[in-house]
Amino acid sequence: MPQFFYNKRLMIILATIILFVVLLGYSLNSNRKLSFPEKFVKDTVSLTEKIFNKPAQYIAGLFDNMSDLQNTYKENKQLKAKLDRYVELSVKEKAYEKENKDLRDLLNIKNSIQAYNPIEATVIVRDPDNWQQIVTIDKGESSGIQADMAVITSKGLIGKVKHVSKFTSTVQLLSASDRTNRISAKIQQSKDIYGLIEGYDVENQTLLLKRIPSNAKVTKGQVVVTSGLGGVFPDGLPIGTVTKVERDEYGLTQTAYVKPLADFDDINHVIVAKSTIHDLKTGEGK
Repeated sequence: MPQFFYNKRLMIILATIILFVVLLGYSLNSNRKLSFPEKFVKDTVSLTEKIFNKPAQYIAGLFDNMSDLQNTYKENKQLKAKLDRYVELSVKEKAYEKENKDLRDLLNIKNSIQAYNPIEATVIVRDPDNWQQIVTIDKGESSGIQADMAVITSKGLIGKVKHVSKFTSTVQLLSASDRTNRISAKIQQSKDIYGLIEGYDVENQTLLLKRIPSNAKVTKGQVVVTSGLGGVFPDGLPIGTVTKVERDEYGLTQTAYVKPLADFDDINHVIVAKSTIHDLKTGEGK
């Protein structure tokens, strides 16, 4: 009996192997037609691929786009930082170039007025409420500065020393509205024409050179400098150029509008110049 079951099992295994080989050969036959189950399975697989393939590709592409967008954002951020840095450096470079030019021009002015013992100084305070009135410089009595000394930039005269402390000084600008703010000046020509700088026209941003004789011939573009009269200011410090001339209501004198050579809104480095009167006060120059 056991031998019978053993032979039966062997026969079943052999039959199964033969059937498997037959089916394999049948399936490998390229010329045969597909059976209905095979067609069903194949169509089902194809349809499933179509349904899920596009969403899968879309989702994969979406993640790729998000990654690209993130990378682009990082690159733009880095480029913006570099651009901001470039702009910052460019502004600083221009500021340094301007400062160097101002200092070179100031050195030239200083060399030309060595007779007046020029003292270099830097503006340290400017009151926004008195923008056209005063500035404070970093030199005072300890540096030999005294009241009423002339103060100039590389372009020209800006004012005079008003108050002095040990280490700082207050400079009153030519544009100050103080009625006592007067400077003896002259218009340069073959025969100099004298007058007084008194007042400032805020609207036209010009100094007023008053008390010019009515018969004096003053024309636009003529240069105005300090006269040196009275010994308070050195002679020949540049002030500005004439833009127009008007007679007073009685026709006795003329007033010239003078465009300052110095920019009163851009004052950083200055020179304070002594005159002979200050040397006499301190006993110097004897």
